[in-house]
Amino acid sequence: MSESAERAPRTLDIQAIQALLPHRYPILLVDRILDYEPGKWIRGVKNITMGDPIFQGHFPQKAIFPGVLIVEAMAQTGGCLVLLDTAERKDKLFYFMGIDKAKFRRPVVPGDQMIMHIEMLTHKGRICKLRGVAMVDGQKAAEAEFMSMMVDVEKGEAK
Repeated sequence: MSESAERAPRTLDIQAIQALLPHRYPILLVDRILDYEPGKWIRGVKNITMGDPIFQGHFPQKAIFPGVLIVEAMAQTGGCLVLLDTAERKDKLFYFMGIDKAKFRRPVVPGDQMIMHIEMLTHKGRICKLRGVAMVDGQKAAEAEFMSMMVDVEKGEAK
């Protein structure tokens, strides 16, 4: 999952991310895609700010970005990777099927920039398995493997 010296990074700004994902504020948790290799890996950013609404309650006296939202941010970044190769992406959603090997190594707090490295482990039909690592200041903050299923937006059912 490193940048190739032979090409410029493939980036996506927030408008391009919103064209891929159905998520919107306050649950859209990917601010930028820094680079990707179609079907293989993707690297995205989530800037953690005190303005994030979650900090009103988690925790007012010591703001910590919840682990479940770190995993969600990694999953959304992985969703971008899959949807980049999906022709009918506007008609699709991803549902979590499983989360395995989740580990949290350090707190993520306001002012941190979380870099998410996601790699495709398998992608068969409508099901994909990804592995993600979230880094802050060069330190591993969290990691997990997750499986998702692509479903049709209108019916909410697997196709």
